[in-house]
Amino acid sequence: MKAMAYSNPGTPEVLQLREVARPEPKDHEVLIKIHATTAMATGFGAVGRSNGSGVFRSSRASRPAIVIPGQDLAGEIEAVGRKVTQFKTGDQVIAWSGLRLGAYAEYICLSERGTLFTKPANMTYKEAATLPVGGLDAVYLLRRANIQRGERVLVNGAGGSMGTYAVQVAKHFGAEVTGVDSVAKLDMLRSLGADHVIDYTREDFAQSSKTYDVIFDVIGKNSLASIMNRLNLHGRYLTAVPQMSQIIRWQWSAWRSGRKVIFWMPRTASRQAEDFAFLKVLIEAGRVKAIIDKCFSLEQAAEAHRYVESGCKKGHVVISVA
Repeated sequence: MKAMAYSNPGTPEVLQLREVARPEPKDHEVLIKIHATTAMATGFGAVGRSNGSGVFRSSRASRPAIVIPGQDLAGEIEAVGRKVTQFKTGDQVIAWSGLRLGAYAEYICLSERGTLFTKPANMTYKEAATLPVGGLDAVYLLRRANIQRGERVLVNGAGGSMGTYAVQVAKHFGAEVTGVDSVAKLDMLRSLGADHVIDYTREDFAQSSKTYDVIFDVIGKNSLASIMNRLNLHGRYLTAVPQMSQIIRWQWSAWRSGRKVIFWMPRTASRQAEDFAFLKVLIEAGRVKAIIDKCFSLEQAAEAHRYVESGCKKGHVVISVA
């Protein structure tokens, strides 16, 4: 099968089109023919030594592993392991491969017990590929915040992959939403329902006098003190980019101030399924949609990453595999 992969860390140029062996599903795995994945703001770091789906060991010990990047995907199940009970051949699905990687390829094998769900009926594969990270993580954090109708919600980094979903879901909850991003993305945020928009190059929301009930932070560059000053009493700070060294300090500061810090963390399979069911209803009802800026072919994966790194993308950048 074809895959975009690399053997040595570096810039997007390390990605090369390669022929690798197609994986075969184990007892509890499904083989997915990948139709689309997304390019995220991530580097191509040191090559791992695990035997994950996206890491292929060379037959010669002197040669490095071949890493196939990519985590979120949409595709069709082409084969199932002999003990699979939740899915069948022909099912259209979305999935997140996690640390196994492997989405920049024509096929991947994943456990039926992982982040694997049936694709919303009214979404294309390209649209559905944006759900595993951007959509599910936004829903997970916002549902934990227990947003009430009329509350004021600010989304920092609202024009990106997670932010575009966060704006729409917060509006579904009845919030008054403020979106923060660059000026080129503000009209798009208004079209998604944002009541107010802020161009971060001209105004720093953390230094203003306005306060909010919820701040959803996709960027993570402001100090906790400045964020807490912008939260009302009993306000909630949602962060998608927590640093483990800061979490205890954040929780202590939040407790002393009467506010709450909610950060991304791995969740149970049942919680993931509940969040996805909630999101799927909104999508199939036309209340939430995917925002795709550009689409690249698999062979153009390096170009896709360069575009993501430019900071200009609106919503998602998709890589079409099939």
